[in-house]
Amino acid sequence: MTQPTSLNINVKRRLGDTHLDVQFQSDGGLTAFFGRSGSGKTSLVNLLAGLDTPDAGIIEVGGVSLYDSVNAINIPPEKRRLGYVFQDSRLFPHMSVNGNLRYGMRFAPRHDTGDEQHQDFGEIVDLLGLTTLLERQPASLSGGEKQRVAIGRALLACPRLLLMDEPLASVDAGRKSEIIAFIENLRDQLEIPIVYVTHDLAEVIRLADTMVILDNGRAVASGDVENIMSRLDLRPLTGRYEAGAVIAAVVVRHDEEFGLTELGFAGNSLWVPRLDLASGASLRVRIRARDVSLSRARPEDTSILNIFEGKIVEITEDEGPQQEILIDIGTPLIARITRKSLKQLNLQTGDTVFTMVKAAAIDRHSLGFGGSRDRRNKLEIKPGR
Repeated sequence: MTQPTSLNINVKRRLGDTHLDVQFQSDGGLTAFFGRSGSGKTSLVNLLAGLDTPDAGIIEVGGVSLYDSVNAINIPPEKRRLGYVFQDSRLFPHMSVNGNLRYGMRFAPRHDTGDEQHQDFGEIVDLLGLTTLLERQPASLSGGEKQRVAIGRALLACPRLLLMDEPLASVDAGRKSEIIAFIENLRDQLEIPIVYVTHDLAEVIRLADTMVILDNGRAVASGDVENIMSRLDLRPLTGRYEAGAVIAAVVVRHDEEFGLTELGFAGNSLWVPRLDLASGASLRVRIRARDVSLSRARPEDTSILNIFEGKIVEITEDEGPQQEILIDIGTPLIARITRKSLKQLNLQTGDTVFTMVKAAAIDRHSLGFGGSRDRRNKLEIKPGR
């Protein structure tokens, strides 16, 4: 397996009233830019692609400087070897699917340059399920099929980095899971680093290795998805209603009698509805704060299968009727309870509590499968910063 390609981004750019000032590093895999509309996600991607130029800074991909204001480096877009997949597929309407795909190969590095060769055409076609579409015209394709062709065209140029700007924005809900599965395959099999722009937190949780949260042109947080999602101070940006922890887990076994699957994480077991995954498969589980209850004593005679002992790390200081509590159970877990319950239980930072999670609360929208890197049991529990 090849080593992932690192990203080193530190750029400044004034765009009207918006001042883009972003700094982060990523070890490769899939890096997701997450934020509200107007936060600067697409503007940042355009700087990476060379479609716009920073006022100052540096852009490095795999140690190669694409832009460096100090050393006067600014590689033209066509020479950066970056694949760009837009919200709309932008296929050539006069070309067949086969023609569109082979057009991307024109931009692959030549063999005599000593650079790596372009991706194998047949491999990309198979990976994206395009075999039966090759003779079709773009006008006859669904939105999801068009995006798969656009991704294939970008990959066949053998990019050092693949940029994807909200690739599911124009795809109907029924096709989104299909395209996400193909993107997972790209992430895991081709090992081409991907920058993925989205405002959909579910896409980030399912796909990303690294998460960069943008707000008003600035990267306010970056790092592993599991750690970012455990920060209570980021709730205004990640969405308070959907707040919750993301846990890296592995399939331990299946209980066929009751239709359940046991997952292992940080020395604990989590029961969820039956998953069609083999033992040993890795996945992420999102446990929403609203699905977590707390007790001072270990619950007895309860229907809840998942009970974890933990220590309170942080309690929000909201004046509203609800409070979020960060608990260390070997990995971060967030509970949302009423302020009245907080007072009745007299909960304080450092207290030991028992957390309860209904197995039935973990649905398919709570899961993300695979991943290019394994971060299980490597999380550091910290309060919001």
